[in-house]
Amino acid sequence: MKNDSVEIIGGGLAGCEAALQLAERGVKVRLIEAKPLWRSPAHKSDGLAEIVCSNSFKSTVPTTASGTLKNELNMLGCKLLKIAEECKVPAGSALAVDRDEFSARVTEAVEREKNIRVVNAVADSIDTAAMTVVCAGPVCHEKLVDALTSLTGEGALAFYDAAAPIVTADSIDMDRAFFGARYGKGGDDYLNCPMNKAEYIEFYDALVSAERVVDEIGGVFEGCMPVEVMAARGVDALRYGPLRPVGFRDAGAPYAVLQLRRENTASTLYNLVGFQTNLKFGEQKRVFSLIPALKNAEYVRYGVMHRNTFIDAPKIIDADLRLKKCGNVFIAGQLSGVEGYVESIATGLLAAVNVSRLLEGKDTVVPPKETVLGALCGYISTPNVDFQPMNANFGILPPIDGAKKERKQLYYDRSDEAMKRFVSGL
Repeated sequence: MKNDSVEIIGGGLAGCEAALQLAERGVKVRLIEAKPLWRSPAHKSDGLAEIVCSNSFKSTVPTTASGTLKNELNMLGCKLLKIAEECKVPAGSALAVDRDEFSARVTEAVEREKNIRVVNAVADSIDTAAMTVVCAGPVCHEKLVDALTSLTGEGALAFYDAAAPIVTADSIDMDRAFFGARYGKGGDDYLNCPMNKAEYIEFYDALVSAERVVDEIGGVFEGCMPVEVMAARGVDALRYGPLRPVGFRDAGAPYAVLQLRRENTASTLYNLVGFQTNLKFGEQKRVFSLIPALKNAEYVRYGVMHRNTFIDAPKIIDADLRLKKCGNVFIAGQLSGVEGYVESIATGLLAAVNVSRLLEGKDTVVPPKETVLGALCGYISTPNVDFQPMNANFGILPPIDGAKKERKQLYYDRSDEAMKRFVSGL
C-alpha cells in the first residue's frame, strides 16, 4: 500500500528521475534540494537536473553501450531521456541538449506533479525510518557525506572531475574553422578548429607548462581527464585523443583538430569537446587562444575542477541499490559508483522501481546481467579492492560469441530481448 514517506535527497538527474517515476506510481515524494541555499563549486543555476560537465548524453547508436542503455531505459519508461529528446541540439550521433532548456523542462515537470513536494534545504541527516533515496550527486554537501559515512560505517572515496570551457559563437574565427563530423557522421554538427604541426607544438608546450589550480592531482577518473593531464603523457597523446585529426572529408590534412559542439539550440554557444581542465582561468584564455580559431574567443564559462565523492559501493550496497545495513535507504546517481549522466538517470529509475515495489509488499528487482543496467548494478555490488566508478560499456557484460565486427550488434540484440522479458515481469 502506498504512503507518503518517500524522501529523495538531491534534485539532480537521478533524483528527478526517481521522483517522477514514483509520482507516476501514486507515491507522494518529498524531494530535498540544497539549491539555492547551497551550491557546490560545480553548480551555477537554481534549476533542478543541472548538467555540469558536458551537455552530451553520449551516443544514440544502438551498437554502442550508451545507445543500448538508452534503449533499455526507454523500455522502462524513462522520463528524463524523453525530455532530453525535446531539447536536443545537433551533435551527430550523440544526444546533446541545451542544458538550460533541459533543466527548465525537468524543473517544470517536477513542479507540476501533484505528488512531489520540493523542499529547499541542506540535508544533513538520513531518515532511516522512512523510505529514502540518496542521490545528492558526486559533489554533495559534506554534512550529508558525514551522515552517510556514519550510517554505513565505511568512508567515502573521492576523485577529481573536470568540466570543459564554453565560448561564444561570434567570437570564433570562422575563417580558421570548418563544420563537419569525423568520418561524416553527423554532417555539420561539429565546428572544427584545425592546427598545423607548428601551431600544435606551440599549443602543446604552453599547455603542459601552464599554471594549474591544483598542482598535484590524485585519483583522476580516466573518462573525464583534464586535458593538461592527458597531454603530460606525451606530445602525441592529444592527437590520439580529443584532437585526433582523422576522419574528416575534404578538410585537407590537419595535424590536430579541436572539435566544438553546440551548447544551446540557438547555436550561440560552443563547448570545447574533451577539454575538461584544471588550469587557472587566465591560463585557459592564454593557452587555448593559441588554437587559431580561438585566438579571440570569449568565454562564458571557464573550465572548472571539483572534488567528486562516491561510496565504496561493493561494501555498502546490494545490486538493487539498497544499503546492506539499512533496507529502507537506496543510493542512486554518481554517488553510487556509476559514472555518466545516462547511468545516473538509470539508477534513479531503478531505485524508484524498487521503492515502489517495497511499498506494495513486493521484492526488489535487478535487471538481467545481459543488460547494461543490470551489468552496472552487478559491477558496483561485486567485491573490488580498488573500486572506481564505471561508465556503461560492453566489457562489463557477459561475453558473447560471434565475429568481432558483429559482436556489438549481438550485445544490443541480447540486451533488448532480456530487458523486454524483465519489463514484462514487472
